[in-house]
Amino acid sequence: MNFEEGVQFDPGFVAHISAFIPNIEYLYDSIDRYKNFGQKKNHFKMFYPKLIKLFDDYIAFYLGCMLWAAAVKTIKGKPILNNFCCGSEYNEEETVSEVNFVSSYYEYLPRDVKYYTGKDFIPDEKKMDILRNYKVFLIENKGFTELKMTDDIKLPANFKELKNPEAIIKEIEEVVASGNLPALYDFYSEIL
Repeated sequence: MNFEEGVQFDPGFVAHISAFIPNIEYLYDSIDRYKNFGQKKNHFKMFYPKLIKLFDDYIAFYLGCMLWAAAVKTIKGKPILNNFCCGSEYNEEETVSEVNFVSSYYEYLPRDVKYYTGKDFIPDEKKMDILRNYKVFLIENKGFTELKMTDDIKLPANFKELKNPEAIIKEIEEVVASGNLPALYDFYSEIL
């Protein structure tokens, strides 16, 4: 990536995720159309692998955002390019609403998996940690409404200092090129 003009707010992650809340609403709206419990179960079972992929991608996206911020913060004095949040009015409740929804549903998911499939689902503690930390990251950065320069990025106190930010940037480039966001989970321990 070339940082001569500045640093992109999004290195390309957004192209590889689909909107979380509308997908969940679609699932439950379609389940509600069935009157027969067997049909409801079958529909949930059919959608379940997509649901897991949605979580894997979305939470990896959150991790990627934190990794990206930590890496580009080391590139001092560069403008943040294409930050669509900058200049907006900060509203904490609105800023964290999506991550709250993802967190709540991830904690709720074991009940629905048991109810519709009879199987157990145990939320991954690393993913729960990513969700908690991403919320703090959003709040500390006021939803990026004031983020103009790399120096403006705020990292929560518990974030580790990246040992090799260049390697993280290179990995993010590869993930963006491949679209394989879950590959970022390998770098969880670099920051949290």
